[in-house]
Amino acid sequence: MIEISSSTWLFVPGDRPDRFSKAAESGADEVIIDLEDAVADNHKALARADAAKWLSNRGQAWVRINAVNTPWADADIETIATCPGLRGVLVPKAERAANLSMIGGRLGSDRGVIALVETALGIHNAHELAACPEVGRLAFGSVDFAHDIDATEDDRSLLLARSTLVLASKVADLPAPIDGVSVRIRDSEAVAEAAEQARALGFGGKLCIHPAQIAATAAAFRPSREDIAWAQRIVASFTGQAGAVRADGEMVDKPVFERARRILARSSIAYPKTVD
Repeated sequence: MIEISSSTWLFVPGDRPDRFSKAAESGADEVIIDLEDAVADNHKALARADAAKWLSNRGQAWVRINAVNTPWADADIETIATCPGLRGVLVPKAERAANLSMIGGRLGSDRGVIALVETALGIHNAHELAACPEVGRLAFGSVDFAHDIDATEDDRSLLLARSTLVLASKVADLPAPIDGVSVRIRDSEAVAEAAEQARALGFGGKLCIHPAQIAATAAAFRPSREDIAWAQRIVASFTGQAGAVRADGEMVDKPVFERARRILARSSIAYPKTVD
């Protein structure tokens, strides 16, 4: 399974091949060519062909295929499965592990499968989805989920679903899940607040629908210099010690030490030239 711990995931409509390269140059960690919600039914075949063409000519991206119960899913998988630039697929409306296993089997072990959980049944089966051997990460389709349960799309109404995905990912030893999109495209403060909330809940990344959202989202998941300095002091004080030690005026035991190690692990990706 390829590494899929990236934090910024940018959608680009599958029927806009003129934007594929721009998305790849946007600074997002990962690009997702969307064959599902962003593409009208009568454009599905053309979008599929455009995605396959770009992925076969040095382009690299993930693809959100259509849901397995639609007329387009089988053709999506068949068309893109052998494209050299395909990094993996996002499977929308993920509800059954058997469907994810089937898709993973058709793609092969060198391609990732992300279960995009967007329904009440998907959340109910989150632990089953996370335990599926072919699944490398979970993601939250917050907008569709709110619609499915007839709820307002706000932090309070979606808290249980988000925490369920975080817990299921941890139990299955998966990377932290990817949070859903922020529909307020150019409101950088709102985007940053949503990303910070997702990080506080235990998410490891966020879906983006516009390049303008990338910087604020990335910053929310990037440890600050102060956090890194704190983590370095904690790790240095704890190494080789038994039990709890005192550092920065506080008692440091193993859980605090592990939190510091996670911060340094994330910082090694965010600041590869300045942090060991």
